[in-house]
Amino acid sequence: MYFLRAAVVLSLFFLSSYAWAEKRVALVIGNSAYQHAPQLTNPQNDASDMVSKLTGLGFVVVTGHDLDLAGMRRSIREFVGKVEGADVALFFYAGHGLQVNGANYMIPVDAQLRSNNDLDFEALPIELVLSAMERNAKVNLVFLDACRDNPLAVTLARSLGTRSMVVGRGLAKLDTGVGSLIAFATQPGNVALDGAGRNSPFTTALLKHLGTPAQSITDDLIAVRRTVLQVTDGKQIPWDSSSLTGPVVLNPSPVLAPATRPPATADTDRTVELAYWNSIKDSTESNFFEAYLREYPNGAFGTLAKLKIAAIGAREKERQAAEQETADSKRAVNLEGNAGPTDVAVLGQANSRAQASGAPAANMTAGELAFAAQRELARIGCLSRVDGKWGDSSRKALQAYAGRKGLKLTSLAPTEELLNGLKAIGNRVCPLVCGNGLEARDNRCVELGLSAFDGTWRIIRHAKTDCGDWRELSSTVFVSHGTVSSSSGFSGKISSNGAVTISHTFVHKGRKGGNILTGMIKGDKGTGKFRGTGAGSGCSGLITMGKM
Repeated sequence: MYFLRAAVVLSLFFLSSYAWAEKRVALVIGNSAYQHAPQLTNPQNDASDMVSKLTGLGFVVVTGHDLDLAGMRRSIREFVGKVEGADVALFFYAGHGLQVNGANYMIPVDAQLRSNNDLDFEALPIELVLSAMERNAKVNLVFLDACRDNPLAVTLARSLGTRSMVVGRGLAKLDTGVGSLIAFATQPGNVALDGAGRNSPFTTALLKHLGTPAQSITDDLIAVRRTVLQVTDGKQIPWDSSSLTGPVVLNPSPVLAPATRPPATADTDRTVELAYWNSIKDSTESNFFEAYLREYPNGAFGTLAKLKIAAIGAREKERQAAEQETADSKRAVNLEGNAGPTDVAVLGQANSRAQASGAPAANMTAGELAFAAQRELARIGCLSRVDGKWGDSSRKALQAYAGRKGLKLTSLAPTEELLNGLKAIGNRVCPLVCGNGLEARDNRCVELGLSAFDGTWRIIRHAKTDCGDWRELSSTVFVSHGTVSSSSGFSGKISSNGAVTISHTFVHKGRKGGNILTGMIKGDKGTGKFRGTGAGSGCSGLITMGKM
């Protein structure tokens, strides 16, 4: 019995060793700090945590955060240089993306996309990465957490006017070559949630289920789908397309009973500890580092963890002292009565003190402090461009913020107190200003009138003549500022008075056919008629529309 048990353990050890001997290469990109679109909260966190996850699964990882166009090209080139001959290649992207005429694009942080010409020069097609992977690696895994609602798509669609190009919501379905799997945060044509926690719902589920011991990637993604459906109340459905020719197991090590589990090696312990530390090292909450010390009392990063806890405690004491000083100053101002222009907000007083000391806050350089303050000003809607240079536009943005909050500032320089005050603000402060013919709605500029039709609509065709094997057919389309699109061949327009013109194309028994739908929408409902063309000739009837 002893020798049988030893043989089983030894075989499992060699099985696990074979998996880690594979050449595994990954590219991880997370773009959050967009300069011409609302910044995203989670992609940078999503990317950092995925790097730790994939490193623990034996991947060599090429990574990039908040990349402009040149930076994204450099990262992709570095990845392609490493991926040749790989057993498994993996690509994870979190950030803004869009689809135009069924092609999918990743958006660098500096992209503007004001016209169709900008698309080829300021965005990167996702197929660029996928084709390089399929040329060089045996198995290719792609995870796209890029289906967020993207205002740049609205700007691009508006610039195209009535031209035939269709700018859709979310991402379009991607065709895969043999040995590839592509997973989307949600189904094609839909948008995903960014999430209220550290990670998006999709990435949170990936971090939990990817690499489950002895489980195939297909089963991993089924578990991901179930988790996301649960946490989003069914609003988001992860979707994947696969042409894998066999099971792919990222972590073939089986879960052994305690009595038969072989002792972990020191190298394994260090790999797990490193992945754990990488996942918490940028945290600003001491409880993460306290948990690390409990788990690894003699760990390699124990001294750093203790220093982090001390630094966080010191900052908390400074924050409490600043709050107390704020309260005292406000009471002093109230006692002075109507002091008017002589009133100076505590924020301004703190700025003066920080300038007098001449020391950058919390070990941040002056450039880092300026960049962080700009990001917060952009988040609350007072600054349109984040470039790390504290100039006239940044000072005007700070003045606009102070005016909205009723503050009097004695300095317009970035300080730690300013940064902490901005971070404490939860909602937009400065109003969104839109150009002629546009209105502000849900923190976006949309065309007057057309935005009333935005959303998901169900169209039901009621056949009055012979339409083959159906008499009533229900379809779903998406409307964005008067443009109708879908993942099933529908496209068209809705005018500001509610007039609908939609075409639907299909292929039936090798022949092209279609339907022309016309009608009128009033409120959340509409009626009209349809007629068939080509292979659908002779099929006609009525339509009803309802907003979902």
